Amino acid sequence: MRVPPQRPPTLRRPSSTPVWLQIGWRILLVLALIGLAVGVHWLDRDGLRDSAGGEISLTDILYFTMISVTTTGYGDIVPVTEQARMFDAFVVTPIRIFVVMIFFGTAYTFVIRRTWDKWRMRIIQKTLTDHIVVAGFGVTGREATEELIARGTKAERVVVVDCEAEALAEAESLGCTVLQGDATRDATLQAVRIAEAETLLVTAGRDDTAILITLTARHLAPDIRISTTIRAEDNELLARQAGATTVVNPVSFAGLLLAGSCEGTHTTEYLTDLASAAGRVQLVERCISGHEEGRPLSSLTTGLGVRIIRAGRDIGFWQPEAQRLESGDRVVEIVPAVTA
Repeated sequence: MRVPPQRPPTLRRPSSTPVWLQIGWRILLVLALIGLAVGVHWLDRDGLRDSAGGEISLTDILYFTMISVTTTGYGDIVPVTEQARMFDAFVVTPIRIFVVMIFFGTAYTFVIRRTWDKWRMRIIQKTLTDHIVVAGFGVTGREATEELIARGTKAERVVVVDCEAEALAEAESLGCTVLQGDATRDATLQAVRIAEAETLLVTAGRDDTAILITLTARHLAPDIRISTTIRAEDNELLARQAGATTVVNPVSFAGLLLAGSCEGTHTTEYLTDLASAAGRVQLVERCISGHEEGRPLSSLTTGLGVRIIRAGRDIGFWQPEAQRLESGDRVVEIVPAVTA
């Protein structure tokens, strides 16, 4: 598998400037540019001529500057000296372009983009189904998302929920759909259509938050598959009682790998190989097909069968029940990884 080059990390910080202050700075900038043009025109007023006759007054200067900055002018007041014409050509014209860009940029930032984002969000929400929701995009959430994409899951099928804008920006760069919000709240999970989702991955970083997210999701979506990461062993039972289908303890798993490495490096390497899409083999779970019914687990042609899940029971490959696959069985098997 070809590994894409890693981009160098960059520091980012969300803007803390309120909207009214952002608009205020833009207005001040426009006024400063117009003030510059008014000042120079007033100092060089002898270079202007009014078609109606008479001296150029301050009112004429204000009128001429505003018309020149916002349009191409009406021709009633015109520059007649070379110096005045050069100033209008190389200073006033760029100011006109810059002011127009500020106006359009402000309209896009505060009106067009927000309207577009809201409309696009509604379209996405209407079409979300059989997606994977990742609640929490810390280290574990990011690795889980990258692994899903590496295993062939389309990035747009992954919906990331997090409170931090920086984390969501990183998830969005992977191609995921993102939503900034608190996943412990009903409204947030309803916004990502949790009832229509295929799986929820809870990687909140805190056990109490993870359990609350699990409890909220199970209340809203009784049939969804929920995988929750729990760091304290004492909280694993609570997570299951809250509705987690699978509870993963990364600390315990790391301990198992470390203990296995004491007996040799190959066991740990193989376990890591099974867990990663970049490995030579993968551990997958699937429902059996019709032609496999009645056959032993060892007869699988797609991979090496190691376990049967039947009516909530786990059946090992060495047990007598593994000699005959039944309708509705799910199997866990080791298969060769598909390399790009």
